[in-house]
Amino acid sequence: MKNDNNLRSWILTIGILLIVGVAAFVLIGMVQKSVQQAQQALSPVTDMTDNLGTQVALVLHPTPTILPDPITVIYQVRTLARLETIQYSVEKVITAQTGQGVFAPLFGDKLLFVAHGIVIAGVDLMKIGPEDMWVESGTLYVRLPEAEIFIATLDNDKSYVYDRDTGLLTHGDINLETVARQAAEDEIEKAALEDGILEQARINAEAYMYRLLSDLGYDQIIFVPVETTP
Repeated sequence: MKNDNNLRSWILTIGILLIVGVAAFVLIGMVQKSVQQAQQALSPVTDMTDNLGTQVALVLHPTPTILPDPITVIYQVRTLARLETIQYSVEKVITAQTGQGVFAPLFGDKLLFVAHGIVIAGVDLMKIGPEDMWVESGTLYVRLPEAEIFIATLDNDKSYVYDRDTGLLTHGDINLETVARQAAEDEIEKAALEDGILEQARINAEAYMYRLLSDLGYDQIIFVPVETTP
């Protein structure tokens, strides 16, 4: 009798465990299904949130649209004979500011502009006339025009505003960057002049013209200053 009771107890226990296992399996399936349904239900909301974030990013950091006017006006066409003999690449940091002083934290505007520019110099061969080349005793004398700056401009691809600080009660001066760019061009040209770009341009021009005139058959060539007269 005792053995029958033990057997029944084991059968009952196993039955209960089977029922609990099946119930747990069914419950897990229902939870997974609920999670999947919730994810599917939230998917449009997530997509909308992502799209909204993208739209906000576009508003805060818009991509500029360039719309050039289809009409182009050419004001002047000139014939040039410039002999470019040297080019400088210059970097300059420009500080531009307005409204500085006691009220600078409220109304001030200050920016740091990193300017990259080029300066090109040489001689204008259009300024050479027949009187600027003469032969004496088998020697060719050449009077080249004075060297000059042809181009002093910014490289817009490399120039940029590094930092800008505006007061709490101002939106900044809309012309401040333009002023900084203009000052940068002047400073770049000034730096090249101080470094002797015109003198080097003259030396390079004489070397080029010497080779050219030698190829034309002149053995003795002397370059004279601008103020020299035949």
